[in-house]
Amino acid sequence: MFTNNKNSIFPGFGLSLGYTLVYLSIIVLVPLSAVVLKTTSLSLPSFIAAVTTPRVLASFQLSFGMALLAGLINLFFGLLLAWALVRYTFFGKNVVDALIDLPFALPTAVTGIALAALYSKNGWIGKQLEPLGINIAFTPWGILVALIFIGLPFVVRTVQPILEEIELELEEAAASLGASRWQSFTKVVLPILLPALLTGFALAFARAVGEYGSVIFIAGNIPMVSEITPLIIITKLEQYDYAGATAIALVMLIISLLLLLAINGLQAWSAKQTGRTRQ
Repeated sequence: MFTNNKNSIFPGFGLSLGYTLVYLSIIVLVPLSAVVLKTTSLSLPSFIAAVTTPRVLASFQLSFGMALLAGLINLFFGLLLAWALVRYTFFGKNVVDALIDLPFALPTAVTGIALAALYSKNGWIGKQLEPLGINIAFTPWGILVALIFIGLPFVVRTVQPILEEIELELEEAAASLGASRWQSFTKVVLPILLPALLTGFALAFARAVGEYGSVIFIAGNIPMVSEITPLIIITKLEQYDYAGATAIALVMLIISLLLLLAINGLQAWSAKQTGRTRQ
């Protein structure tokens, strides 16, 4: 039940709620509904056939697998970077802090071209790795590099403000009770950071699953090897196979929602456990 508007500190609650629901419907629900409705033009056997071809299944495995791997890598290195920015003072700290937001500012196509130039056989980094037998550009590993680049800011910017609010006295109290630095981190700091870490991971994963612009220039786009699912969707749209494109998009949507719901459930459980620990 809603509270009485006369006693609410937020005036115009009904108007604000109505505007929010209309805006959400136009921006989110209507496009998603269009995907579902367009897919219903296919019969069930046609739908299954469209989303289970070897090429599509290989793209699902590549897109979701690389997105999960990139999210886990960003989870670790994003925490390290946020920790360094919050807990230490060093030369060029402000520059590093500003560079973290660079993936937000760069157009995705520019990101893809820059990474492809750096990691190609003639690039600054690629020519150093080639004698070692390591090829990054135009392989699945190039996709991973691109997804790490675009996802890192989500973890850092989610963890950084929470880490700034943690009082050093908590760690000092743990140390005074005989805890090592590792024990202080795992038993005191990490439980507080865990909900923020999971949120950052979910944001990085969600961005990586649907990334297109920065990936196509470095992936190579070889079917069954380095072809991501968004590229298959674009290809089907260019071939006017709208039903096939929306069928693949619907599967991506369902899988993404299930994974995000699982992550949000884990985040809620972690926040509850942290609250009980503080009490």
